[in-house]
Amino acid sequence: MTFFELIKIEFMKVKRSKIIPLIFAAPLLVVASGISNLSRYFTPEYTNAWPAMFIQSALVYAYYLLPFSMIVVCVMIAGRENGNNGILKMLALPVSRCSLSVAKFCVLIFYLFMEIVVFLVVFVIAGLVATKTMGVTETLPILYLLKWCVRLFLTMLPCAATMWAITVLFEKPLLSVGLNLLLVIPGVLAANTPLWIAYPYCYSGYLVSCSLHDFTTGSSDMVFSLFPFLPCAVLVFGFVIALAVTQFGKKEKR
Repeated sequence: MTFFELIKIEFMKVKRSKIIPLIFAAPLLVVASGISNLSRYFTPEYTNAWPAMFIQSALVYAYYLLPFSMIVVCVMIAGRENGNNGILKMLALPVSRCSLSVAKFCVLIFYLFMEIVVFLVVFVIAGLVATKTMGVTETLPILYLLKWCVRLFLTMLPCAATMWAITVLFEKPLLSVGLNLLLVIPGVLAANTPLWIAYPYCYSGYLVSCSLHDFTTGSSDMVFSLFPFLPCAVLVFGFVIALAVTQFGKKEKR
């Protein structure tokens, strides 16, 4: 069985789950909560309304709503094997545990990508409606929005990998959900310490926080630097993926 076939099977397993409605929930909630602030940004004399609205919306989304939704997606993907000893039947197949774990993680990353796409689309639609109703002629900065969504996706990868590793390590879904939630909540506090580079749950939020600070102050003293962030993020990502791959299925075989 090829790896592509494994991924196809994993998508078939979650086909009837409620993951699709879930990835719409967080973006819609962000946009809905920001409707009351639209008039503050979209006025004929206001410039840079699009970036201001996007950064404001992405702040809560990056720190909390996106991680929260990914926690639930992790549990949903892992939970497809828990019923009727499905995990034991799957492990009995002539397929390596490593390949199975990586295939499931690829499904998780796909849904992460899809949720960010939904966030972008919902934001653009709401923004276009606001500009039409308020008479704003500012051009939609599509390249700016795409750049930020790509950054959100990339900085979220170590966090998603850590969530998946925790989901693999704990047999009880309640334990994995509780621990992941416990790690997400102090993300804002961690982002304000020098140790933020070792805390993947705050990467996306810290990125948006830096841009919000620079946008409001007109300075660039909090510019998001790739060093030492990138080496540390790669190490964290590699470590937790290796942990998830090597530990997948071990607890069920005991």
